[in-house]
Amino acid sequence: MSGHSKWSTIKRKKAATDARRSKAWTKVIREITIAARGGGDPEANPRLRAALTSAKSANMPNDTIEKAVKRGSGDQDGVTIEEINYEGYGPGGVAILVECQTDNKNRTAAAVRHVFTKFGGKLGAAGCVSYLFERKGMVVVDAERCDLDSAMDAAIDAGADDVADEGDSFVVYTTMENLHAVDAALRELGLPVTSAELIQEPSTTVRVEPQDAAGLLRLIMNLDEIDDVSTVSANFDIDDEVMTELNDEL
Repeated sequence: MSGHSKWSTIKRKKAATDARRSKAWTKVIREITIAARGGGDPEANPRLRAALTSAKSANMPNDTIEKAVKRGSGDQDGVTIEEINYEGYGPGGVAILVECQTDNKNRTAAAVRHVFTKFGGKLGAAGCVSYLFERKGMVVVDAERCDLDSAMDAAIDAGADDVADEGDSFVVYTTMENLHAVDAALRELGLPVTSAELIQEPSTTVRVEPQDAAGLLRLIMNLDEIDDVSTVSANFDIDDEVMTELNDEL
C-alpha cells in the first residue's frame, strides 16, 4: 500500500493551485451526485456519507454540496452522469483501475485509451484487475503538527483499521462506512486532518524497478488529469528514494 500512499501525497501537494482545486471539486460533485442515487440521506447511504466527508475536507461550499445531492436523488434536474470503469496495466506489470463519471462515454473511452497507449500502458478486459482492489476510506493527518502515537491512539479508538507513517503525514485507513466517523472524531480531538476521501486499496502490490517508475507515474498522472476520471488506483510499490527523486521531476 505504500506506493499508493506516496502517490496520494504527491497528488495532494500538486493540487494546491486554484485550477487543480477546481478540477478536484468537479470530481467530488460528480461522486456526490452518483452516490445520492442510492438515497439522499447520508445516514442510510455510506457512499454518500463518505462523499460528503470528502467534499467538506475539500472546503466545498454547502450550497454546492446540497445541489449535487438534490441532483443525484432526483429532486433537481441536471445532466445525466454515468459511471464506467477501465482496467489495464502499466509499465512493470502494475494493475491500474480507472474510475470515470461521465456524460459522454465515447469521449471518455477515447481519452483513456489515448493515454494508456501514449504512456506505455495496456487496456485490459473488464474484470482483469478490479478484483485486486477494495474500496476503503483514507484520512490524512499532518505529521508536522502531531505525533504518531497521538494519531494512532485516536484513530484506532475511533474505529480505524490501520495507521501508516508516510513521513510528512500519517495516513489513517478505514472501512468506507467508518470514514465519516473517524474523520469527525479526529477533527473533534483537534488533530490536524488535511484530507479525507475514498480510495481503492490493492490487496497485493507489484514492486516497480527504477527504470519503469517514471513512465508508470506519468501514465497515472495523465489518466488522473482527464476531466471525466474520478480516481486512478494502482498496486505499485516504488522505493522511497526513487519516489523522492521523481517527485521533483513530475
